Amino acid sequence: MKNSPRFKRVVVKISGETIGDTDEGILNSEKIRTVSEEIIDIFKAGVQVALVVGGGNIVRGHELSKKSSIQPVTADYMGMMATVINALALQDTLEKRGAQTRVMSALQVQQVAEPFIRRRSIRHLEKGRIVILAAGTGSPHFTTDTAAALKAAEINSDVLIKATTKVDGVYDSDPLTNTKAHRYKTISYLDVINKGLKIMDLTAISLCMENKIPIIVFNIMEKGSLKEIIFGKEKGTTIHSFATKLAG
Repeated sequence: MKNSPRFKRVVVKISGETIGDTDEGILNSEKIRTVSEEIIDIFKAGVQVALVVGGGNIVRGHELSKKSSIQPVTADYMGMMATVINALALQDTLEKRGAQTRVMSALQVQQVAEPFIRRRSIRHLEKGRIVILAAGTGSPHFTTDTAAALKAAEINSDVLIKATTKVDGVYDSDPLTNTKAHRYKTISYLDVINKGLKIMDLTAISLCMENKIPIIVFNIMEKGSLKEIIFGKEKGTTIHSFATKLAG
């Protein structure tokens, strides 16, 4: 590994399931602690860190609208509010470990979060604060993956890092159901789109491709793996504009 961080500024996308229990729709304190410790490790290494958090452990908008009489737009707004709850949980846990943080929301919830203002968010990062970006894009019909890609472009992030808990990268088929699935070491944006791989939605992939922002997909529950990535070790799968390559 390198002696200095490979990236100066990163956006880390954390799903709601990463810090919660989907079945019961609650937060999981042990998962929050684990994720926070991984984030603190790279923060202490001098990396500017912005987090985008999902809300699927509480409300997943498109699923809620399918299972109930709630219309899709309303369900999406409920999902955005769920991300604010998760952001506050992360903020409190990170601050207990010595980090300065700011929650910035794409929806106005001024009692608990600042509005997202691009220049202000960059200034927070420059001042050594972890910025937690909540409420997705602030608009229905867009996922928090798309919000992560959008925010990575807005704050000039060097990379978008997608943290998962079930897989350690991008595979040619579902490794949870196919034992012969192969992980990609690297894969191009276009191959992700053309092969119909479901690691992120197409809008997020397209945004990163247009803005030349590499995406790294990895399992955050592998202790120390996020810091290893930050310091140059190849882990998980990197999505970028270069050739696709299977892991060895």
